[in-house]
Amino acid sequence: MHAPTQHSVHDVVIMGGGLAGLTLALQLRQALPELKILVLERRAHPVPEAAHKVGESSVEIAANYFDTVLGLKDHLQDHQLRKFGFRFFFSEAHEQIDQVLELGASHHLSTPSYQIDRGIFENFLGKRTRQHGVQFLDGAVIRKFSLSQTGEPHQVEFDVDGRSMTASGRWLIDASGRAGLIKKHLALAMDNGHQANAAWFRLATRLDVNDWSDDTAWLQRCTPPDRWLSTNHLVGPGYWVWLIPLSSGSHSVGIVADSRLHPSEQLDSFEKTLLWLDTHQPQLAQAVRKRRESLQDFAYLRSFSYGCKQVFSAQRWALTGESGVFLDPFYSPGGDFIAIANTYITDLVVQDFADKGFGKYAAIYERFFFSFYESTLTLFRDQYPMFGNTGVFPIKVIWDYTYYWGVLCQLFFQRRLTDIAGLGRLRAELTGAVNLNGAMQEYLRAWALADPGSNRASMIDQASLDWFARLNAGLRDDLDDVHFAERLRSTTTLLQALASEIVAAAQASCPTLDSGTIRAMLHIPSGMPSGVPLLSGVLPPHKRRDMDKTEAVLP
Repeated sequence: MHAPTQHSVHDVVIMGGGLAGLTLALQLRQALPELKILVLERRAHPVPEAAHKVGESSVEIAANYFDTVLGLKDHLQDHQLRKFGFRFFFSEAHEQIDQVLELGASHHLSTPSYQIDRGIFENFLGKRTRQHGVQFLDGAVIRKFSLSQTGEPHQVEFDVDGRSMTASGRWLIDASGRAGLIKKHLALAMDNGHQANAAWFRLATRLDVNDWSDDTAWLQRCTPPDRWLSTNHLVGPGYWVWLIPLSSGSHSVGIVADSRLHPSEQLDSFEKTLLWLDTHQPQLAQAVRKRRESLQDFAYLRSFSYGCKQVFSAQRWALTGESGVFLDPFYSPGGDFIAIANTYITDLVVQDFADKGFGKYAAIYERFFFSFYESTLTLFRDQYPMFGNTGVFPIKVIWDYTYYWGVLCQLFFQRRLTDIAGLGRLRAELTGAVNLNGAMQEYLRAWALADPGSNRASMIDQASLDWFARLNAGLRDDLDDVHFAERLRSTTTLLQALASEIVAAAQASCPTLDSGTIRAMLHIPSGMPSGVPLLSGVLPPHKRRDMDKTEAVLP
């Protein structure tokens, strides 16, 4: 005879207790301390350290969400690694990393980000949610759920510890990752046109690119000389390779490639991956072969990027994390979009329990969310062929950072994501920035096709770009409404100035390149008001001179 099914009643039921679900539970608990929250997680806790999940490198929005919004700074500083920014090496087929172009910062910029061991972090989050009164059930296997269309509670059936249980919740949140429970149930999946595959593995040892050189000058370029703490990217045409250190002592290695240039059958096993590295990144291949006995895991994911038709509903359900959309691990936006989705979901729940009409906001927030998603997607879709281009790709990275720090980061750091009225007043600036970014991504792609660039043993030091470092430091400013509006307007001016310089640089190297679309969107003279070129230090001296000549004749 079976034991009777046990039933529980909650305000919010979260299906999935990984990074997205646990952080949402903490954010909801902060906003509404009396909320009854149930989190159902399939995996048993504690999970292994160096857990096999993508999302180990955080960038500024996710880092701010974890350390400031959720108040987890002590854990991040004491048990994770502070990241030494992004770093890029144009090392395709090279056997000496010190003989290629390096793009990165020589010292830490002001606003922190972290390398996160997902196993350590999610174990900590699981304990933290329980300490804060959240009912967190690990080893819980969801068997069935139903979405209410009448305002009645949603229902979930699950097994835990050999018992069949049910739970009802006023809100049902899908944080199940790629299982996409609600997305599959409602057929919400969408192809986003970004065709890329990924292979990744972890080694139970450290990989330090500084060990690949004995050139004293090269080793001393950075202060501190800890390149291993960066998210190191080894880039080539149609692909990039990540090297991410974990506080557990493991090192994460991944290859992400455009499937049109690097077919999936080349990377769908560890042995094939090693052979691929022999050709494309021989120094890394040699380092991995020496450590192959420390291999912890291997996984391959085909066509990892996808969209979704809906993520927030007035029927009191929502999707967060990979259960909804996933872009690309380049620039590490996964944690950012968890932070954004969770912030919108939390606000919707708060409005609902305050008896406010939250339904219209679900539609508005979803439009904002998808706008951020589509705009960010332009950074990746059809852009992989230029990844090995030493002339254009560094400029793309500078542009992408400027756009990210200047627009989306401002909205998050200044807690403006839900400020509908304020964003409405700045609609022209925001729309202009989004449109200019879309046009610039197309322009950079065309430029890269026309100019392959040339590799050179040198470093483009992002930290030496004063305006760039100030933009990063400004993320930590606390702005009132007036100064926030001024910041967004100054960002628009900065993007216009940078775009103007990029056009001048492109036309200097490729006079026949069609620049009409971009030039029609520019409304200010190129360069900073101070007269200091934005791209000084990014372009080689001869291209800088050519660009100066071109600027003189640009309309």
